[in-house]
Amino acid sequence: QLRVRGDMDTPGRTTPAALDFTVENVEKALHQLYYDPNIENKNLAQKWLMQAQVSPQAWQFCWALLSPEKVPEIQYFGASALYTKISRYWSDIPSDQYESLKTQLFSQIACFSSGSKMVLTRLCVALASLALNTMPEAWPGAVAEMVRVFQEEGGGVDGRARCLALLELLTVLPEEFQTSRLPQYRKGQVRGALGREWGSVCPLLQQLLRRTDSPGAVKARVLRCLSSWVLLDVPLNESEDLVHDCFSALPDPELFDTAVEAIVNAVSQPDSQRYVNTLLKLVPQVLALQDQLREAVQSGDMETCHGICRIAVTLGENHSRTLLEQVDHWQSFLALVNMIMFCTGIPGHYPVNETTSSLTLTFWYTLQDEIMSFESDKQVIYLQVYRPVYFQLVDVLLHKAQFPSDIEYESWSCDEKEQFRIYRVDISDTLMYVYEMLGAELLSNLYEKLGRLLTNEQPSSWQHTEALLYGFQSIAETIDVNYSDVIPGLIGLIPRITINNVQLADTVMFTIGALAEWLADHPVMLSSVLPLVLQALGNPDLSVSSVSTLKKICRECKYDLPPYASNIVAVSQEVLIKQIHKTSQCMWLMQALGFLLSALPVEEILRNLHSLITPYIQQLEKLADETPNPSNKLAIIHILGLLSNLFTTLDISKQDDESADGSAPPIKTSPPPPGPNPVVVVLQQVFALIQSVLSKWLNDSQVVEAVCAIFEKSVKTLLHDFAPMVSQLSDMLGQMYSTIPQSSALDLTRQMVHIFASETDHFPPIKALFELVTTVTLSIFQQGPRDHPDIVDSFMQLQAQALKRKPDLFLSESLDVKAVFHCGILSLKFPEAPTVKSTCLFFTELLPHCSDVPPLARVVQEDGKLLITAVLEGIGGGASRSLMDQFAEVLFCLNKHCFSLLAMWLKEALQPAGFPSSRVTTEQKEHFSQQILRERVNKRRVKDIVKEFTLLCRGLHGTEYAAEY
Repeated sequence: QLRVRGDMDTPGRTTPAALDFTVENVEKALHQLYYDPNIENKNLAQKWLMQAQVSPQAWQFCWALLSPEKVPEIQYFGASALYTKISRYWSDIPSDQYESLKTQLFSQIACFSSGSKMVLTRLCVALASLALNTMPEAWPGAVAEMVRVFQEEGGGVDGRARCLALLELLTVLPEEFQTSRLPQYRKGQVRGALGREWGSVCPLLQQLLRRTDSPGAVKARVLRCLSSWVLLDVPLNESEDLVHDCFSALPDPELFDTAVEAIVNAVSQPDSQRYVNTLLKLVPQVLALQDQLREAVQSGDMETCHGICRIAVTLGENHSRTLLEQVDHWQSFLALVNMIMFCTGIPGHYPVNETTSSLTLTFWYTLQDEIMSFESDKQVIYLQVYRPVYFQLVDVLLHKAQFPSDIEYESWSCDEKEQFRIYRVDISDTLMYVYEMLGAELLSNLYEKLGRLLTNEQPSSWQHTEALLYGFQSIAETIDVNYSDVIPGLIGLIPRITINNVQLADTVMFTIGALAEWLADHPVMLSSVLPLVLQALGNPDLSVSSVSTLKKICRECKYDLPPYASNIVAVSQEVLIKQIHKTSQCMWLMQALGFLLSALPVEEILRNLHSLITPYIQQLEKLADETPNPSNKLAIIHILGLLSNLFTTLDISKQDDESADGSAPPIKTSPPPPGPNPVVVVLQQVFALIQSVLSKWLNDSQVVEAVCAIFEKSVKTLLHDFAPMVSQLSDMLGQMYSTIPQSSALDLTRQMVHIFASETDHFPPIKALFELVTTVTLSIFQQGPRDHPDIVDSFMQLQAQALKRKPDLFLSESLDVKAVFHCGILSLKFPEAPTVKSTCLFFTELLPHCSDVPPLARVVQEDGKLLITAVLEGIGGGASRSLMDQFAEVLFCLNKHCFSLLAMWLKEALQPAGFPSSRVTTEQKEHFSQQILRERVNKRRVKDIVKEFTLLCRGLHGTEYAAEY
């Protein structure tokens, strides 16, 4: 029995006497865990057993639980308890006990070598953990000793069982090292010690693998053991002979998988590229697998294909640079590349008849990267050899991207179709990449093939045409093909394609979409492709591809589309009325029409808008009269969504496209035409209707949100052109918010403040609206704002925006600045991180105005200490650690704008014992205070000081949590 120090558990882990961890009780609990049908009892037993495992008594019961008459589940728990004690509480074991613990483990492993496999593995892991904790000082030559002990004739245990037990032990040792919790400096020492022990492991593995009488199970375990050791970066030249033996094991079906794993692990070790001669010897061995690969392909043995391909790709991918540089051996490397090409083009359709080809795609990236990274004179030579290879690769990939026959495709499951779709995307990415190496010649090559196919007398399969177009589209989607001279020819060929199939039609659409920018430069070609797109709009199966293509064309070519506008609007209206498309495609279609209309003269925009919107307005009028119910709610939201998507893109001012990235309001470059904006005209016409819809649906946040979205999108697009609507919208927003406050109304108010608060004409309605929503929100705070974190969040963002755009708003008599400040302090304590972020933003916008807005200066002077206290409370552990940067910004602002007050407030706030955390001492608090007050310029430094202090407050300083911070 192992003798243990008094109470080996640290104070934090003492266990009450009530938890009586005896052998009998542990067995009862295990019985409960495995056989009690009641889930609560199972959970209780699980909890109790976890405490038992780490208790001091575990040293007594674990050996008893291992006795031979117990059932495996009980023995397994004993072995697990042993492992837990050794791996996690090693420091509790007195050093004079190491030897006896080791001896006991050796004898238990010997006993279990013919017993339960799961218990044996657990005991091996326990001994491995002991070895790692004692190497190299207390147990030098640990592995050599393990080998010796198990090779001696052992008390009545047969040699084969002992051999398997030894291999299990040697396999789990490196695995345990990879997952062990050894401190960093020990990891380095132990890794070195294990490296020196390879000399004891290697000959044993070699001897067992080469002996003709070694049973298959032993050889498989040897290969697993090799896999485990090479992950420790065993130098490739030291495992070279064993890796050769792995190749000899590949013809044996029983050993195939483990041999593949061992070769792949050995070859992909980062260090292995240093051993050029060894790598060169491996190439012919991989090439020698080609016969086995071809046989596997012929017999449909997917597993063997997969394994051999993994070996070839691993060697090629990890060592392409090294092997390319060995110029004398260029032919053997080219042969390896061709072998990988064979794997890429393996017959059959992915993922149904083959799963190998996808493994090779990253190899082609890697090889190209290496070739392109050589100096130009060397690159020229490599390109002579490899450009033809990459042209062949394009053919192979386009062949692999082909759809199967319609009958076969119908028989595939949804999952197989989705995997095939993803596989085609990977092929598309590879083609786009290959274009960098092959350039314009690749497009000419594809164009010639497509031309031959479409002008050929013999009808070709649609799959062939589709794949070639797919190749074009892959490249055109991401690469600027405006300079390619084959695009006019391609656009000319597209109308000649007989489209009798959904997949082909989809690809034709996406190809036209990918060429939208080119069409903008060559508008004369629009007439040949636009009819195809409009025709496809009527087919629900082509919904996504046709609508997204029309949207691209309307966005890129809007100034060339006026001649086609009435036709596009008519077709779009028809498909919208027939409800051919799903909601999201209807929204895209409206955006497309917005782009299209933007380029027309104002009177034409109004005429088209009228015909487009009238049916929806009539529908909305009907819905507004009905009693609210779920189905008419969806219809209302759908119509409001259509309008807001139309207004998102309908912008009649010519814009500088470069700045219109969606983030900042676009810069207008030419004056808009005189007269009201068409969007404003329409909004004014439907305003009363929208109000009557609202009056019935004010309780419904989704309808309110949809209404606000219409105006928000319009304001964002129109900017100052929205001016005529400011006063009526402000009135409506005020009424909405006063009746039932919702965050979407605050967000729209913020947008209005952002654009119109600084304009003299619009200041009165904006000011009135701002004061009204502020007053209403303050009353929410009085009733208890905890249930409305979204309103509080939007309110804080609105206040911050007002401070930024128009601090004069806070000079008003009717605005209770003090109450707003107090709401901010309450909001800092909300558990929702976004709300706290917005509140910190509010304070960082407010503090700089202490000097120029008297009401703000007064409130900060009177109540600034409350702000400091709330910030310290958050830093002390009251708020999520992800918010510390925001709190630091508030402190930095206070220091910059209220320095003398901050010094006083910090002193007073940090005075009470235990605040902001019982874990920090008075000295630490003073140090923090001084550090903060010292930093008035470097915001980054303040953030670091706050992070440091919050870790101290949370008791996390110096822990692994802190390291991730």
